Parts: sequence; C-alpha cells; structure tokens
Amino acid sequence: MAKYVLALDQGTTSSRAILFDHDGDMVGAAQQEFPQIYPKPGWVEHNPEDIWYTQTQVISQVVKAHDAQDDIAAIGITNQRETTIVWDRATGQPVYNAIVWQCRRTAELCNQLKAEGFDAVIQAKTGLETDAYFSGTKVAWILDNVPGVRERAEKGELAFGTVDTFLLWRMTEGRVHATDVSNASRTMIYNIHTLAWDDEILARLNIPHALLPEVRPSSGVFGETGLIGHSPIPISGIAGDQQAATFGQNCTSPGLTKNTYGTGCFMLMNTGTEAVTSRNRLLTTIAWKLEDQPVNYALEGSVFIAGAAVQWLRDGLQIVANSAETQAIASTLPTNEGVYLVPAFVGLGAPYWDADARGAFVGLTRGTKRAHLVRAALESVAYQTRDVVEAMSADSGIPLQALRVDGGMSRNDFVLQFQANMLGVPVQRPVITETTALGAAYLAGLAVGFWQDQKALAQKWKIEREFEPHMSAGERESLYAGWQKAIRQVQTD
Repeated sequence: MAKYVLALDQGTTSSRAILFDHDGDMVGAAQQEFPQIYPKPGWVEHNPEDIWYTQTQVISQVVKAHDAQDDIAAIGITNQRETTIVWDRATGQPVYNAIVWQCRRTAELCNQLKAEGFDAVIQAKTGLETDAYFSGTKVAWILDNVPGVRERAEKGELAFGTVDTFLLWRMTEGRVHATDVSNASRTMIYNIHTLAWDDEILARLNIPHALLPEVRPSSGVFGETGLIGHSPIPISGIAGDQQAATFGQNCTSPGLTKNTYGTGCFMLMNTGTEAVTSRNRLLTTIAWKLEDQPVNYALEGSVFIAGAAVQWLRDGLQIVANSAETQAIASTLPTNEGVYLVPAFVGLGAPYWDADARGAFVGLTRGTKRAHLVRAALESVAYQTRDVVEAMSADSGIPLQALRVDGGMSRNDFVLQFQANMLGVPVQRPVITETTALGAAYLAGLAVGFWQDQKALAQKWKIEREFEPHMSAGERESLYAGWQKAIRQVQTD
C-alpha cells in the first residue's frame, strides 16, 4: 500500500512540495523561492516558467530525499488564488506573465464597472467585491492589451487558468484543462449559486467561453501524471490555498473559523451549505466540494498585507535581518506608544476595499525607534484581523468562540498573543501549521481511499498551543480606537 500523499503548495513567493503519511504527519518538505516582478507601481507579475520550474524542482527534491517515487498514492494541489495565466493550447507557452492577485492594474476597469452599477450583478452572482484582486478583470486586461491574444482566444487556441489549472495542464501534458469550484469561485466570472461560468459577466468583460477550464469538485481524480516514478499517479485534490487551509484545520462545521497568516491574511468561516450574503463587504466564497456532496460555502475576509509587511521591513527598509527576530524586537517595548502601521501597500482589502489607499506610519515622534516600527508592523496584522472578525460576526450572527491559526506568521508568539488580546478569545495553533498543504493532501487522499472519511481526518487535528487573552477590555478598545483613527487617515473613499 502506498505510504504517502504528495501536496504541492504553490504560493505567492515560493513553491513547495510536502509528503504526508497516513497519520497526517509531515514526512518531508522542499521549498524554493522565485522572483517577483514589478513592472510599474502597483503592478505585480510572475514568470509562469519560474512557477513551473520551482514546482518541479521541489517535487524532485522531496521525492528523491525520501525515495518515495513508487510510494505516492495521490497528489493534491493548492495554490495562490486569483493569479491569472493565459497560455497556448498547442505549445503550453504563456502569452504573457502571470498577473498576480496583488496586482492593481485593473483598478480603473473595476471603478468603471462600479460606476455602471455592474458591481451589484457581480456581487449577487459571485459573492465577490468588484476589485482588481480577482481574476476576471486580469483576463480581460490580457485580452485587451497583449497583441493578437484576443483573436487567438476567440479561435479557441488559448487557455486561461489560475495557477492550479496551469500546473494541472503541465503535469498532465495538456490532457486536462480543469479547475475546482473553490478556485473558480475566486475568478469573478463564476456563478457560485448555479455553479457555472456566468454568461452575463463574461459578456460584459468580453471573455470568450473557449478560454475557460472545466470546473470540478475539489476532491476527485482530475487526471494522472507521469512526472514521478514508474507508474502514473492520480492528481485527485485541488483547492485554493485558503480553502485548503480551512479544510486542513478541520473547520468542516458551520461557525468554525481559521485565519492564515501568510503574505496576506485570510480568514474563513464555514457557513455550511448556505451561501451567506455579506452586508459588511466580506466575500461569500465556495469552500470546497467533495464528490457526491453539496457545495460547502464560507465567508472570507481578505487582508492583503500581513507577512509581506515583515518582508518589507527586511528587504525594503532593511531594519531586520529576518522575520524570526521581529518577535524579540517588538517585545522590548511595553506598548506601541501610539505608533501604528497601516500597511496599505496595495490598497486596503476587507472590509474597506479601498484600492487607492496607501500605507502610512502614524504617531511617529522624535523618540520613535526601530522597535516601534517593527512592533507596529506585527500589531497591524492583529488589528486587520479584528476588522474582519467584527464584520464576520455581524454577517453570520455567530460570535467568534476561538480562532484557529496557521501560516508562517503563526509561529510568532508575539503576534498570536496580541491577536488573542485584541479579539478577547483564545487563539489556537495546531501541531501541524502547514495546514494549506495538509488540506490539499486530505482532499487528494480522500478521493483515492488513502483516508477513509472526514471523521477520520477530524481526529488528527490537535492543538500545540492555545493563547488566552490577558488584556483588559479598556486597553483593548483604546488600542483598537487608535488603529481605526490611523485607518481613517489613509482612506480615500
């Protein structure tokens, strides 16, 4: 019997491959970063060949290190969502760089759609805000701005996909052009109620049907790859990174909520088989679909800059050598002393959705030191998360009981303790924080019988540490009021 499921976690700054065993434990992992491309202010791209190269490299590394080529039952893919690639069906070559979810180049088109009132159509059908974050306007931009692409797309010569679809296409040597419902639900052109590409939105954005992938359940055999070992291996699970993390965190009942602290910060609350319409500018999204089961929905709050703020301290300001030292630096201060960072480097996400807002330090004095800037960056993550929690509780009518956390920044005890203080509820860090990859592995393993059912998976979730709040309500509200004042100073609408 095969020993492992291989999860491919293709993220915004790196590609990873992780082997999981029957106990859901990480057996081995490999990771490789790739370049970020910034052609203009607010524009972010990746070279799709860098994505493909680094992903195949880490697959090879982890498989060879554990001599696992003939012991893999299935492969699961999880990916940076919304990032948009268009490629040639005959050659597999991209027609343009991948336009990354962070890219703001289509903000003007989104403003135009809002001015027309078309944002109401988009929200009703897709559950999404009309924002440059999502894939639909990125596809339209490629069609309208890359010479010859529209004509080729209309002839059926080109394929569009989010990163999962591109990897699936390459791994199956062009045999499978498909995505799952969770990734489709992030494109702004997929109707989450009818579970179909939406003709009205496609017509408005002038996107031909011929470009689009088939949409399938998140757990099920998509195809096979001969990339590893002597026998073809099924690719049997696909989910966008935040939905995969929610599944990996065992948030499989309504009301259970997780927050992933990665490049951005993404909170999802499971709402079961009901698509809850947000009144507070959150996103209604598809969480996943298992074979022969109804679609599972979630409410999501997307914060664009979390760990990326620490990367900026390291690479932009060069005031820290690595992210690990930020915890000790921030802890040298008893409080933030009135210094806040609003990290609106690419605008503000939920619940503000202000594409034109830009970042700012607020409350600086002559006595401000490096530690204040570092602490402000870490605290900004917790404040933004509280913004989302307030909106989510109002929409769902379900008060937050506890927050399950994961992602790279969840290893920072300062951040999690401050998060618990700011929310007034326990913050739970599981034993396995690589829950994005774990969720992809679980979805893939369920499809091929590697794991029996969801009940068996639920028993594997264990808390490594729980952070209890220990801040007075008065101090909590005073700090949060300072944050809200700082936010108002950068808002443009």
